[in-house]
Amino acid sequence: MTSGRMEGEIAGLLEDFRSRMRDIAEAQRERVKLTATATTRDKTVSVTVNANGVVIETRFSDRVDELSYDQIAKAVTRMAQQAAEEVFAKSKALAAPLFDEQARLPKLSDVIEGMPDIEAEIPVEPPVSLAPPGSSERDGVMTFTDVESYDHGGGRGPTETVAGQAW
Repeated sequence: MTSGRMEGEIAGLLEDFRSRMRDIAEAQRERVKLTATATTRDKTVSVTVNANGVVIETRFSDRVDELSYDQIAKAVTRMAQQAAEEVFAKSKALAAPLFDEQARLPKLSDVIEGMPDIEAEIPVEPPVSLAPPGSSERDGVMTFTDVESYDHGGGRGPTETVAGQAW
C-alpha cells in the first residue's frame, strides 16, 4: 500500500470517527432535554421526570383530598415509575440510530486475529427492582415452598451430642 493511499485511509477513518462523535454529542444534547409525564386515569396525580428518570414535578388535582395518604403515595410511586419507563423508551429510541450504525461496523475481534470479543465478555446487569425497601422481592431472600418437615430430635439423648460424655 502506498504512503499516500494509507494517509487517505487514515484521514477517512478520522473523519468517520469525528462524524460519529458529532452524532453522539447531538444525541446527548437532545437526550438531556427529554421529559415524560404520567397521570392517573382519574387525573388526580401527575408526575413528570427528567431524562434520568428523576422526578422534577408532581401535581395533584383539586380532588386529591378524596384519596387517603396511602393511595396518594402509591399513585405518586406508580406514576413516577411509568414516567421513568417512558423517558427511558424515548432515550432508547433517540440512541437507536447510533447503535444501528455501530452494529454495522466490524468488531475488533473480526479485525485483529486472536482478539477476544470484548462485547460478549461484558456482564449483563440484572434488572433493577421496583419493589419498596424491606419487601421480600428487594431483599432477595429465597423462600422454599416445596419442602418437607423433618424431625431433628430423632430421639437423641443429652449424651449423644457432640459435647457428650464420649468426648
